[in-house]
Amino acid sequence: MFYTFLRFIFLKTSETGQAPKRAKRRAAAEGGSSNVFSMFDQTQIQEFKEAFTVIDQNRDGIIDKEDLRDTFAAMGRLNVKNEELDAMMKEASGPINFTVFLTMFGEKLKGADPEDVITGAFKVLDPDGKGTIKKQFLEELLTTQCDRFSQEEIKNMWAAFPPDVGGNVDYKNICYVITHGDAKDQE
Repeated sequence: MFYTFLRFIFLKTSETGQAPKRAKRRAAAEGGSSNVFSMFDQTQIQEFKEAFTVIDQNRDGIIDKEDLRDTFAAMGRLNVKNEELDAMMKEASGPINFTVFLTMFGEKLKGADPEDVITGAFKVLDPDGKGTIKKQFLEELLTTQCDRFSQEEIKNMWAAFPPDVGGNVDYKNICYVITHGDAKDQE
């Protein structure tokens, strides 16, 4: 859940919804090398550092439960349960400094995420559990956070996943296509 939360917000994925191919190839080639920094290029490490800095709200070099709570609040989700935060913190092997943070991402790059994990990332932005996110909100996140989407990428996304007449985006459909491919691609 922690990884999912962080990945959705701060790591722009490729069109297939997977991690950057360079990082995946390195992870596969190294067979899980203990040096997590060798799995990523300098640009990717800088992007992770920026994400870490955003989440480390108190700037003490460690992401803790209060940092997560504050990050959720900054995203507009104010009533996050302690159990949810505790579960997120338990996903780390210890205190979450930058190396642990990067390792958590490196471990996930060894394989593609299952549909429920990707859906869980979107659910962070859908506290009411409607299965949709407002187009305007999602577009704002994707164009203002970390590795920002260009206007062309946004246009392509809406062409592939058009919002309904109420301006809602069906993120469950997006998750399905990411993990199973588009039906027309299978033909």
